[in-house]
Amino acid sequence: MLRCNYHTHTVLCDGSDTPEDVVLEAIAKGFRHLGFSGHMDPDIHMDWPAYVAEVSRLRRKYADRLDILMGVELDNVYDPACCPGAEYVIGSTHFLDVDSPVPMSVDSSLANVSALCRDYFGGDYYALSRAYFELEAKVYDRLHCTWVGHFDLVTRFNDEAHFLDESDPRYTGPALEAMEYLVGEGVPFEINCGAVNRGRKAELYPRRELLRALHDFGGQIFINADAHQKELLDGGFDVAVRTAIDCGFTHVNYLAHDAAGGVQVRQVALDGLY
Repeated sequence: MLRCNYHTHTVLCDGSDTPEDVVLEAIAKGFRHLGFSGHMDPDIHMDWPAYVAEVSRLRRKYADRLDILMGVELDNVYDPACCPGAEYVIGSTHFLDVDSPVPMSVDSSLANVSALCRDYFGGDYYALSRAYFELEAKVYDRLHCTWVGHFDLVTRFNDEAHFLDESDPRYTGPALEAMEYLVGEGVPFEINCGAVNRGRKAELYPRRELLRALHDFGGQIFINADAHQKELLDGGFDVAVRTAIDCGFTHVNYLAHDAAGGVQVRQVALDGLY
């Protein structure tokens, strides 16, 4: 199986384990590469210097056992200057840029997204999802991210609440427009296993129909667990690999340090990951 994960959260943001415990778990699982990607967004933002210091310490300590990378999950509406020295950036859209006294996210709780829809979109979830994808389309221009995180996060509670039909053109139209634009910018997408491996959704991000479109647009993929606990560092990878192959993908990207310490994007064939 795939032995790397780059979407990883710890107690330094909203994860449940220390960075060192995550490293030890990655080694126990036979990982070759591990990327930390703490949140920097309007709600959760780390002590960046402390984060850099700890990831750098672990990189030195375990250099002979694991390739450790220091990334960030940066929100679309947050300041890109907040994370100097990040080796990669996951560009994610959790919040909408509405004129609200507090940040309004699409994934914090069903009550919050319901209030967001009611107060700013007249109760029209298709209007909310359109605004989400219009903002999502800007994620590379704003952040120059390494890849796009959980592209269709706006559906976080849709399995539970059924507030929109994900096959309806009112939903798929803005989603596909954003996706095609981002592929044209040359930015890859992640297949994010976080909602599946935590039992929150039946489908990966992006859902299968969008993944097929991503392939047809010529997009590239990473596969990430979005792990908030160490046991889930590879949670859902088997599902993601099978789904990617079913949707036409033949390779998945991964990151690795080169001999000079730079970060390279490499590829591995999906059919070798069973």
